[in-house]
Amino acid sequence: MAAVTAAMVKELRQATDAPMMDCKKALVESDGDMEKAKAWLKERGMAKAAKKADRVAAEGLVGFRLEDTKGVIVEINSETDFVAKNDAFQELVKKTTDYVFDNEPASVEEVMESDFGKEFIEAVAKIGEKIELRRFFIMKAEDENEAINGYIHSNNRIAVLVKARCNNADVAQKVKPFLKNVAMHASAMKPKVLSYNDFDLEFVESETKGRIEAIKKENEERARLGKPLINVPEFVSRIQLTEAVLADAEKRIKEELLAEGKPEKILDKIVPGKIARYILDNTTLDQELALLNQQFVLNDKLSVAEAIEEEAKKLGGEVELVEFVRIEVGEGIEKKEDDFAAEVAAQMS
Repeated sequence: MAAVTAAMVKELRQATDAPMMDCKKALVESDGDMEKAKAWLKERGMAKAAKKADRVAAEGLVGFRLEDTKGVIVEINSETDFVAKNDAFQELVKKTTDYVFDNEPASVEEVMESDFGKEFIEAVAKIGEKIELRRFFIMKAEDENEAINGYIHSNNRIAVLVKARCNNADVAQKVKPFLKNVAMHASAMKPKVLSYNDFDLEFVESETKGRIEAIKKENEERARLGKPLINVPEFVSRIQLTEAVLADAEKRIKEELLAEGKPEKILDKIVPGKIARYILDNTTLDQELALLNQQFVLNDKLSVAEAIEEEAKKLGGEVELVEFVRIEVGEGIEKKEDDFAAEVAAQMS
């Protein structure tokens, strides 16, 4: 058997980034053959990846690449935030983002089954944690009348892409800076859908009772503190406000105004404002989760939809926001809560 020297171990470690003792064992098992030792470590890396498959990877980074007519967001997860700061992990995120941008794969499975997928197996071997490509999104402008832009937050954990359709190519180019503002808004305000029309009706119904009860409880506290009460709504989304519902609301508003002694001839001047307030009170779900219906962070007197309409007028054209995607690292993943005391006790026993 060939002697394994410290210099050989060092060389293998530099070539693979594997732990020192693993490098030594690989060389022993491979009778000092450097290439066989590398192959041995790769195989062992595959075993490590399999052992780590049931662990929860909820940390990590997003990759982001944006060019004139195409943008890509990639989410790659690790088990710990510490590993997300590792240079090798960050390089993997960059390589994966470029691969998705250049090759436009159809799915995560397609990426992992390609030759590029080996990058993840090697990363597990080098870094020693479960690392996985969770999801990616590709957004493209289909023609010169569409514009895309995006934003990645400074922590590299949140990224957004938005797309608008305009009435001509000139407006599409000029609206791009404003679209970045919309993307920044979405990064902060966490919308789930583009418009209230995209909500599932069952979801809206399930949210209604809980949200109304929450406002009632808040009013109890406000009453205790002597603060003004919030109007208790009947609904939570514009999707529930049918023509019949709005007609009934208008009828009640007129009856209340007449009961207050308001002359009938001035009702037409008062009712529109009251209806607008009724709609605002009864669309809290939209204002929280539907991008176009949220209050724009750069001008909270306008909704995002109204801000877009105002910008389109400035540009002398028409702008319709047609798509957006927001990806935040670990969103929707249930993290495992470790009982540190129990873990130590188990190791001691």
